Amino acid sequence: MDFTGKTVLVTGASRGIGEAIAQQFAQRGARVAVHYNRQQASAENVRDSLNGTGHMIVQGDLADPVGIAHMIEAVVAEFGRLDILVNNAAIYEEHPIADISYEAWQTAWQSIVGTNLIGIANTIYCAAQHMIKQGGGRIVNISSRGAFRGEPTAPAYGASKAALNSMGQSLAKALAPHNIFIGTVAPGFVETDMAQEFLEGPQGDFIRNESPLHRVAKPSEVAYVALFLASEGAEFTTGCIIDVNGASYLRT
Repeated sequence: MDFTGKTVLVTGASRGIGEAIAQQFAQRGARVAVHYNRQQASAENVRDSLNGTGHMIVQGDLADPVGIAHMIEAVVAEFGRLDILVNNAAIYEEHPIADISYEAWQTAWQSIVGTNLIGIANTIYCAAQHMIKQGGGRIVNISSRGAFRGEPTAPAYGASKAALNSMGQSLAKALAPHNIFIGTVAPGFVETDMAQEFLEGPQGDFIRNESPLHRVAKPSEVAYVALFLASEGAEFTTGCIIDVNGASYLRT
């Protein structure tokens, strides 16, 4: 998987899975735009740690349609083109239906769906306009095992990821005539800051033992699959969803 000369935007790249994806693209020759919303210092640290030269950071609130458009324009202005978009940024908030107010319930749904689904839809739209003009591109969405098995204490998160899967398949059909290919990665638990509280808590052993490998994924393992989907030669996987959950949840 050689990405020499390719330009990549990775959203939510200031830590965790996004950082691992940025690192692997840079190791394989790409110039990378490290996106962040609030954690500028962390994004700068990631950019400075990347192999090669010509990388950048870019800020954007995925809940803000105008901000998304400005983010994409900034990347294209710096790189001259955008070959690969990885939609990794997402938010997770628990909102158990039996325990919160109606107002809090509405807020959670609006916030989570607004970022994890509508924000990504807007990012894809803006990126696709440039990819269509330049003759093609690759889009990789980072989904979740929760899209399939349910998230009882965070149903908006599970719903947003299930909808993301469906959107990726719809747009794979819509954008294929433009030489734009879309793939989706659906991880289970991953060793990240977001999962640390769960993995170090009383359910940690249960979570690890859901997989016959008795562990959760490393960010680098999710990143590797994302790079595969973005690589030349993987075009016929367009529309696919690849599970990276260590056989902790199997579907047919």
